[in-house]
Formats: sequence, structure tokens, C-alpha cells
Amino acid sequence: MGVPGETEGTVTGAEAQHQQPGRADGAADPPAVMGLQVSALIDHVARVDWSLLDRVPGDRGGSQQVTFEELNHILTEVNALILPSSDNLTPVRTMAGGSVANTIRGLSAGFGISTGIIGARGDDDQGVLFVNNMSFSGVDLTRLRAKKGHTAQCACLVDASGNRTMRPCLSSAVKLQANEFTKEDFQGSKWLVVRYAQQNLGQIIEAIRVAKQEGLSVSLDLASFEMVRDYRSQLVALLETGNIDLCFANEDEAREIIGGGLTFDPEEALAFLSKYCKWAVVTLASKGCLAKHGKQVVQVPAIGESNAVDATGAGDLFASGFLYGLVKGLPLEECCKVGACSGGSVIRALGGEVRPENWQWMYKQMHAGGLVPPELKN
Repeated sequence: MGVPGETEGTVTGAEAQHQQPGRADGAADPPAVMGLQVSALIDHVARVDWSLLDRVPGDRGGSQQVTFEELNHILTEVNALILPSSDNLTPVRTMAGGSVANTIRGLSAGFGISTGIIGARGDDDQGVLFVNNMSFSGVDLTRLRAKKGHTAQCACLVDASGNRTMRPCLSSAVKLQANEFTKEDFQGSKWLVVRYAQQNLGQIIEAIRVAKQEGLSVSLDLASFEMVRDYRSQLVALLETGNIDLCFANEDEAREIIGGGLTFDPEEALAFLSKYCKWAVVTLASKGCLAKHGKQVVQVPAIGESNAVDATGAGDLFASGFLYGLVKGLPLEECCKVGACSGGSVIRALGGEVRPENWQWMYKQMHAGGLVPPELKN
């Protein structure tokens, strides 16, 4: 499906073939952090009026799956009722998307951590765009299988306050199956990044099983408050396996994990998650975050919320910074501070990909906060 928009990070030919650092024997080193994205995804991000959101099925601010026809209808409406955006010359920004892709791309492009992605993409234009965009950011895609069929897509609708409503179309998209994982997909890596999704739970459980056999730590993002609310028992069962080392929850997801009551204590949610995970993080938007490791609990304020253009990817890029801290062995509070800087960088423009000028903004924020910015190789 062709949608008018700005294509992010498109490269062709040899430029798209990113090479990981090599070993002495000529083989590439395994990426330090692997991301599991069962279906590659393309985001169509646009500023929209509230009147359009009122006509989109489902809760505003959440994530709810739609059919291919519904996605087409939403994007047609978007192009008819577009809001002007000062940082964007076209009404729709089109880029590789998905929570895991955002986190992995951020780790590679902004922090210089070697990353790769495990999944499947279609043989359509969206699949090519996903490959080009992620390769341009330095992500290793040798574990991304090409399959005949559609690549998943998502309409990301951003209101005037910077809040986003997600409508993914996944039903007809190609995906990686549970029996397709190999130990070579995970061998030599340190972390596996996963996003909770009931429709892919079989693949998630199998990927975690193989990753654990290969000695990886596992990071889990709780995806959306609807996913936690509707499939809480399955999620808790996954946590109870003890295979989740790090769990990220935003405020709404944290509320649902402890029962979804009107009154909400983020520290209660943090304590609940920390029963099962070595590291537990609850992000609180403009109020910053809470994190726990062992008996240590820290609270860190947000950075950059006054310039929020679009909240898309804020949690994903927070995870990039936090994981960077863990890979580098930083203390818990510093992991949170780096996460606050990277989360603040992505909300300064539309979409879940950080623009170069906003990476520079992040490095300045890290300097100002007494943090050492990453050393990036040209």
C-alpha cells in the first residue's frame, strides 16, 4: 500500500548492507543486544485533529488492532484532515516501527551498541523500507527472514498535545513461527529485547527458552494497557517462570498489572514486578520513572517533556538508554538518567526514530547531568 509521506533513512545497494565488527577469523561478532520482532512493522505517523480520533474505533491513547481495510480508511482520513507540523514537510512520516525496532535502532544509532533483530518481513515495498531504515541505523538484519506476503503496518495518530493513538494492522502480515528459531540466532549475545503480545505468545515463550539456554538476559516491555488488562493472567504466568530479568511498564500498564483500580501507587506496581524480575522499571511520563534492583529503589525525573511533540517511542527509547547503562555496567540511578535523556530525545519530533539533531540534544543533556556520552565510531 502506498501512502504519501517522508521515508526515513532510505538507502540502496551496498550502503544498506551494514557489517558488524569482525573477529580475527573474519566472522562477524554476534550483536550484544538482540531484538525479537516476530513481524517487521512500518509506522505511518501523523499529527491529527481530535475530530478524527473520535471517529477511530477503540480507546483514544491506546493500541488496538485493525483490519487492512480499516488501516487504509484511517490513512485516507489522515491525509484529508492533517494538522500542520513545524518540523515536518510532509503530512505523514513513514519509517520502520514497532517497540522493539525503536529500542534496537536507538541502541545502535544513538549509543553505538551492536544490535540485531530476529523476525520476518514481507517481500513488499514496506519490507524493503524496513530493511533500508534499520540497516541505515546500523542494525544487523542477518536474522530477519524474508517471506512472501505483507509486512505489518501501523497508523500512529498524534494529537495536538503530543499523545498518540496506535492502530496496528497485523492480521495479514508475515511472521516468524516458533519452530523457526535456532540457537545460532542468539549465540554470543548478551540481551534479548521482547515486547509482550498475546497473539505471538508461543513465539515469545520459545524465543525466551532458546535465549536462556544460550545465556542471554531477557528484557520485557508490557506493550499497552489493553494488552495487560485483557491478558493479565498469561502475562503473570510468563513473569512467574523467572525468565524475565528486566521489565518495563508505563503508568497505565503498571496500573493494570496490579488490578486496574481507581487509586494507583506506582511503588506497589514496582514491588509486584520486582518479585519476578532482577530489574523493574515503571515510567511515569512527565513525572520521570521509578526503578528497583534488589533492595535498591531510585526515582529519577523526566528530561525534555516541555518540548514534547509526539510521545511515540518515549518508552522504547527510554529502554534504549536504560539497556545501554546495563550493558556498560552503570549504577541503577545512572541507567535511569540515561533512559530519561534518550526518552526525552525522541519526543521532540514525530515518530519513534530519533533525528540526528535530537541525538545531539541528548548528548548535551547527558553532559549536563554528569553522565559520560557514548563513544560512537564513525
